[in-house]
Amino acid sequence: MRLCFLVEEHYRHDGMPNEVIGQLTAWGHRVDVVRPGGSLLRMTEVVDTGAHDAWVLKTVSGGPGLTLLEAAAATGLTTVNDARSIRGVRDKALAAAIGRGRGLPLPPTYAVARPELLREIPAAEYPLVVKPADGSSGRAVHLVSSPERLETLLPVLAGEGMLIAQPYVPNSGTDIKVYAVGGELFATERCSPLHPDPSVRERRVPLSSEVAAIAAQVGAVYGLDLYGVDVLLGPDGPVVVDVNDFPSFRQVPDAAVRVARAVLGLARAGGGPTTAAPVHAAAPAAPVPAPAPATAAAAPVSLPYVLPLSIPAQSSPAQISAAAGDTV
Repeated sequence: MRLCFLVEEHYRHDGMPNEVIGQLTAWGHRVDVVRPGGSLLRMTEVVDTGAHDAWVLKTVSGGPGLTLLEAAAATGLTTVNDARSIRGVRDKALAAAIGRGRGLPLPPTYAVARPELLREIPAAEYPLVVKPADGSSGRAVHLVSSPERLETLLPVLAGEGMLIAQPYVPNSGTDIKVYAVGGELFATERCSPLHPDPSVRERRVPLSSEVAAIAAQVGAVYGLDLYGVDVLLGPDGPVVVDVNDFPSFRQVPDAAVRVARAVLGLARAGGGPTTAAPVHAAAPAAPVPAPAPATAAAAPVSLPYVLPLSIPAQSSPAQISAAAGDTV
């Protein structure tokens, strides 16, 4: 198969997706890498070739990669995840409306276009968690204890664009991160961005049936196949506080193999689900699929102002990162 990965600068040297790209090429598939944040893209032509079986997005929220993925989807090309589903979770205000409307346990959510409008939130709702609606990786997340504290933060919040605010959910200081890949769920515990503690390292933890059911419901509600869910164990039960498309899959065993296999399955299925709803207990690692025959005679794709990246089948993550540096 021939795949196009959209990888922005933030993830240029990360194991995810570089290790996935390396695994796919090791199986004989062709992977072209495009860096949308560092390329001049002729948008009227860039997706016209139809040379790829699927496009895969690994970019930051608010980056240009999603626009390119949506352009590919609009011409009928397969995308992983579905471009509309990605948009539905990257806009956290939209995600809150969709999730609450479909019965997910999300906290009440306010959205404002200007920070000063947060003053209208009733004092009874404090403390609040305030963050950008397009935020990611814990960027600009603030715990606001009172209306007085909000006043001191207003200058800091200026320039962040649309903001959301949610009543703080009392918790132990750690989040449960659930990763969904290939119809399986894997739970980890990690330090909350609101309670940073360098001594807390992300680690695998057992997944309760209650949290597993919520995580599976998240995939169905938003239409995601590869995703992560941040859950807090509050006094009234689990609460979903964030959903990510194509997360890091840290602590997932054989993550690169599992994600690569899932990408291939979704590409073959035209982007639709290829497995039943995830279950709470992850099954033992499945055997690595036999490598598909390499198509040595395939001609390079012509992407305007973008150089495709071909990675040798046995490249290491370091070699992959070095090769990515040659992509415009």
